[in-house]
Amino acid sequence: MQISEREEILLETFRRLPEETAKELSALAERLAALTPGTTIDWSDSWSDADLREFTAASLKRLDDEEQEEPR
Repeated sequence: MQISEREEILLETFRRLPEETAKELSALAERLAALTPGTTIDWSDSWSDADLREFTAASLKRLDDEEQEEPR
């Protein structure tokens, strides 16, 4: 399996950690992966149209929720 440049940077950074820290980080990554099995990481630095729509909708909902909570 070939890894991307970004994955290579992540691995190199991980390898420089103290052993105990690397173990803790590895355990955390395994727990997070177990929460969402089958999910893949999108390493893209750009936002798709779908990403922008989802972000905009979530932002508007959060603002609406905050306005509803404010006393009048």
